[in-house]
Amino acid sequence: MGIKVGQPAPSFDCEALVGGKFENISLEGLRGKWVVLFFYPLDFTFVCPTEIMAFNEAVHEFEKLNAQVVASSTDSVFSHLAWSESHPGLKNLAIPVLGDTAHAVARAYGVLIEDKGIALRGTFVIDPEGTLQWVNVNALNVGRSVDEVLRVLEALHTGGLTPCGWQPGEATLNV
Repeated sequence: MGIKVGQPAPSFDCEALVGGKFENISLEGLRGKWVVLFFYPLDFTFVCPTEIMAFNEAVHEFEKLNAQVVASSTDSVFSHLAWSESHPGLKNLAIPVLGDTAHAVARAYGVLIEDKGIALRGTFVIDPEGTLQWVNVNALNVGRSVDEVLRVLEALHTGGLTPCGWQPGEATLNV
């Protein structure tokens, strides 16, 4: 993975499924907000909808932290639409889902499995200025924790030093 925490996040400008319609989403268009960009392998699978539904259910918690959640896979926006219309838990998505059919976004973020044409379960937190602040990548078979992403985002919001096991509301370290 060529990208690093503390460096500018790779730019993207992609067609996305947003509220049942197609529109372009770009990192530049999200400046001024925190961005939680998460990749998942494929539509019409088993672990992926559990993660998308969990992020969707927590969207208001992310909004309170001035964060926009964006999902991405290498499937097309047409596949995203068909999946969201056929899966009961995905019918009312409040988060955009990028259609990265050219694999450019997954490749730029270092999560593309080239020989399979799918993305690992990567999660990236980008600050309002476009700097990458946190990265977590899971194997294909391991779902991520939305609670941990929220905890990390809240830790980043403190601007302080947060010790191991820190939870929102706890004091930061004084040095």
